[in-house]
Amino acid sequence: MTQLSRPIVESILIEYGLQAFLSRLADPFWFQSFGAVIGMDWNSSGVTTAVMAVLKKSLNPHSATLGLYVCGGKGKASLQTPQELLRIGDQTGLDGTYLALCSKLSAKVDNTAVQDGFPLYLHSFVLSREGDWTVVQQGMQTQTGQARRYHWHSAQVQSFIEEPHAAICGQNQGEILNLVAREALPTQSGILALCREHPDRILKEIPHLQLPTYCEVKAKDVDLKRLGSILWLAQENEVRQFEDLLLLKGLGPRTLQSLTLVSEVIHGTPSRFQDPARFSFAHGSKNGRPFPVPTRVYDETIHTLRKAVEKARLGQLDKHQALQKLTLLAQKAEAGFTPHDNFEALLEKERRESVQYGGRTAKGPQKPPASGQLKLF
Repeated sequence: MTQLSRPIVESILIEYGLQAFLSRLADPFWFQSFGAVIGMDWNSSGVTTAVMAVLKKSLNPHSATLGLYVCGGKGKASLQTPQELLRIGDQTGLDGTYLALCSKLSAKVDNTAVQDGFPLYLHSFVLSREGDWTVVQQGMQTQTGQARRYHWHSAQVQSFIEEPHAAICGQNQGEILNLVAREALPTQSGILALCREHPDRILKEIPHLQLPTYCEVKAKDVDLKRLGSILWLAQENEVRQFEDLLLLKGLGPRTLQSLTLVSEVIHGTPSRFQDPARFSFAHGSKNGRPFPVPTRVYDETIHTLRKAVEKARLGQLDKHQALQKLTLLAQKAEAGFTPHDNFEALLEKERRESVQYGGRTAKGPQKPPASGQLKLF
């Protein structure tokens, strides 16, 4: 995950810039899709922890070059965020004191001003060399084990005490106390009395990503037309006929499938991330849902992206643009594509073929399937 995340981020930076990456991090649909495409279970509270830990590990050693700094994390690491920001301020000339204040205020709002039963246990602050930032933090409801994620983006924060969130990801559980709602402005001066007597504000959750309680990938979780066009593109020879994709020759259909989904995470517009589960079909997940991670395909994806990024830095954009074409071709194919009702067959195919691609889960390598042939759909 660490190795794959960095070239994805670098591709976004090359094509769209620092602000665009921070904006993506603040989008819960993109965030969930990114977590799925690098191999996490698409519907798990662990996506937040894993994604932010991976980004900190992969980006921080190259902060001077990339212009991105990932601070904070889970548990005790979250408490170190202000000190990390002060150090970065000293190194870069940014106002570390102000950034540390932004970190503390965002955490205070979601842990205290928004009383929704999800106390924070993770706080991550991602900063650009230009001083823009995104906060991703998550709270856990200990009784149910459910999590709620809060996204902040400096470009959208006009006030820390009036509708400051870029997005909130979690299930609507009814009335809560939300002292940063616009409707609560007249009562903020009486905050203590309000906490005692009138806990009746409703959390504004826009955009709102509500995930089911199961972790499996089901047909209803996936836009089958979008997924089907990607599978078709990877399997059909038409992809070889495009002159601008010749630089991708030699890649097998399974790697093209993964690269197309990775390309969409890099280049897709917000409307393309309404079904995060679809991105699980790039590399499966560490828990084998929907299938074990095909490590050989994963490695080839990393290698291809790294080469594209290295050449793009030298001004050679051909391979970088070829990867971008993959998502454009898949979107074009959707227009006339009719998906077949074979979702379960697709899952079975991926699981059975996993072993030939070095399939692996957190429990170890995938075992060979039982004897017998599987009919391709």
